[in-house]
Amino acid sequence: MTSPTTSAAPVAGARLGNGELRRMVARVLVDNPGTDYSPREIAKLLGHSSGAIGNALAALVTGGSAEQTCAAPRRYRANAGTAAVAAVAPTPASPVAPAAPRRARKTAPAHTLPSPAPPAGRGVTGPVARPSGQLYHPRALAGMADVDVLARMRASEMPVLLYGPPGTGKTALIEAAYPDLLTVQGDADTTVADFVGEYIQTPDGRYEFVHGPLVRAMREGRVLFVDDATLIPPSVLAVVYPAMDGRKEIVIKANSGEVITAVSGFFVVAGHNPGVHGAILSDALSSRFGFQIHVSSDFELATQLGVPANAIRVARNLATCHTKGQIGWAPQLRELLAFKKIANTLGIATAAANLVGTAPEDDRAIVAGVVKSVFGTDYQPLALGTRIT
Repeated sequence: MTSPTTSAAPVAGARLGNGELRRMVARVLVDNPGTDYSPREIAKLLGHSSGAIGNALAALVTGGSAEQTCAAPRRYRANAGTAAVAAVAPTPASPVAPAAPRRARKTAPAHTLPSPAPPAGRGVTGPVARPSGQLYHPRALAGMADVDVLARMRASEMPVLLYGPPGTGKTALIEAAYPDLLTVQGDADTTVADFVGEYIQTPDGRYEFVHGPLVRAMREGRVLFVDDATLIPPSVLAVVYPAMDGRKEIVIKANSGEVITAVSGFFVVAGHNPGVHGAILSDALSSRFGFQIHVSSDFELATQLGVPANAIRVARNLATCHTKGQIGWAPQLRELLAFKKIANTLGIATAAANLVGTAPEDDRAIVAGVVKSVFGTDYQPLALGTRIT
């Protein structure tokens, strides 16, 4: 990898305005086109935690402003929409208030009014808008819309775990059900600080403890979404457990033993990709999520969304191969929607070749064979040709 360049370097540890970290991450990707980055690599460049960088990268991908090139370990690169985000003028940050002397080890649980308890079910019958503006199409679960089921679980304080292959819509469902969520993007590098916060240096040289998403969710009565929870080291993930049980409080040892107590509305939901290398659902983790939902691709929805029928047929055939253990990967809804976009932009042949190239190398021969049987053409992964003169 060549030495990265970026014009987004901030004052070390400075508090950022709304959307500023996302803009800075996009700037790194734009300044180094064609280079794949992990959250940790960008964190070293910008001086922020890898968890915060991971959240920003996930938001860019969700909004179509970056491309995830690898799931484990997570790596990202710029796409055609990244430059627009990088160029957006940042929202000025709120001034940092002077740190008050700590007189007690226990803090008030919140400084703002808690969010009202969510309704037990909204009776959703149509698409639901996600924070990105994209629409989520609810699916049936327990005799009602899945978003209504998740709302009821929150009202009854029953933590939810969604599991299934990457790209099946777990994050989309969670965002649609809980518009007030805060996210921790899990990976092997996630630390306790990514949950509870850490000390940062302010522009005037002081150090101030800035609370993380777990603390904010507890104080504000919001939902904490732990994505890829089973990739996080168990010793790190254990910081969330006291907030989920009857205590509903945590102790931040790094901040002089500060005690945070959850207010009404606080809730924890997690995502798990069983097929990803290193993802282990421990008994300790599983036991804390009493409501567990398997999420698979909805091929009927893919049809309704305009995905070509032959692409859906390929996905169904490969899903059967996956079920029989003949293959370790099969295209999910995410890949099918990408197929549709590429086909509309560059044609079916290019979309089919890209689908073959998307498959892991170990499964590519079987994927290529199924694509050939459906399309009648032997497609090879996309590759650059000779120079255009």
